[in-house]
Amino acid sequence: MVNEYLPKLKAKYRPHLTIVNGENAAGGRGITKNIYRGLLDAGADIITLGNHAWDNKEIFDFIEDAKWMVRPANFPDGTPGKGMALIKAEGTEFAVINLQGRTFMNALDDPFRKAEEMVALARKRTHFIFVDFHAETTSEKQAMGWFLDGKVSAVIGTHTHVQTADARILPNGTAYLTDAGMTGPYDAILGMDKEAVMKKFLTSLPVRFEVPKSGRKILSGCIISLDKKTGKAATIQNILINEDHPFISE
Repeated sequence: MVNEYLPKLKAKYRPHLTIVNGENAAGGRGITKNIYRGLLDAGADIITLGNHAWDNKEIFDFIEDAKWMVRPANFPDGTPGKGMALIKAEGTEFAVINLQGRTFMNALDDPFRKAEEMVALARKRTHFIFVDFHAETTSEKQAMGWFLDGKVSAVIGTHTHVQTADARILPNGTAYLTDAGMTGPYDAILGMDKEAVMKKFLTSLPVRFEVPKSGRKILSGCIISLDKKTGKAATIQNILINEDHPFISE
């Protein structure tokens, strides 16, 4: 879906910057060097991660050299990789920050305090600041959106795999979406084989989840436009491509 539709989306919207969350790209478990490079070749500029970043151990072999990949900034000091990337696109510098929530997830450093720290660093360079907040609960994501309203260009949630319908511009100019949604198998449950997931619910027995290798597909995301002078958001629009929502080029 990325290889087929990301070039078409870029031709349609002509974005300055394209951000892809790739933490589940390796069959639902982490990311590999080849997949990282493949996403960049397909048109991504920055790859963000999340709680499954370390599932594929290959990441430890290349994360320090992956210039355009960011992992959650609120991992403890000493964790490989970086939590923010600065990138120039068409003469404009952007900051991309990755953070991870704590509610119903592994205990990490406070994402709100870390957000303050990272945003303060970013604002010394640019007022075009994007935050991928990888979190479980709607409330924690909304809290981060309000917490950063007016301080960053956008707070976009990832992790829960299902795109939400609450895209909006907060009062002080920050674009917000609780979850951008997933890209992968359409006839699945959160990207995993639906029969295995249903068996888990029906029996409570251990079940191995696998990503279906065939079938209908879905691509999810959003497109945001920013004011050139202030970096504040002007518009935000969901992107959803599947057989029920076909891609329209015009």
